[in-house]
Amino acid sequence: MTYPEILVELIEEFSEVEDKLERLEMVFDMADEVVPLPIDQWDDGSRVVGCQSEAHVRVDFEDGKIILRSGADAKLVQGLMGILTLALNGTAPAQALLLSPEFAEEMGILNSLSPSRSNGFRNMFDKVMRDIRSLH
Repeated sequence: MTYPEILVELIEEFSEVEDKLERLEMVFDMADEVVPLPIDQWDDGSRVVGCQSEAHVRVDFEDGKIILRSGADAKLVQGLMGILTLALNGTAPAQALLLSPEFAEEMGILNSLSPSRSNGFRNMFDKVMRDIRSLH
């Protein structure tokens, strides 16, 4: 699949790092990319079910482009949200729906996470894709 340019750059940057701890540090840094979803807007509709942390995402559209807003009580989860934000924000829904979670494997982040965190990322990804489909 053809990824957005920013995601291609992230995949290259992450895949060049062989040390799992260094890769995790890079994920932590991605937390700064999150478009915040204020805590007072966290509800059952925004909750990422199956995530080990308290995690919330909301998909909005502005001028026909995706804006992903999110928040979590764990910085690692926020970092994963930041990666997803970079991958999706500003894209058209049809383009976003072509994305598969394999990009995270190509980045090498899933094998740097515990199985429960890796599963949480997949649940987050699936929720966002369901929301895009239902709102599009």
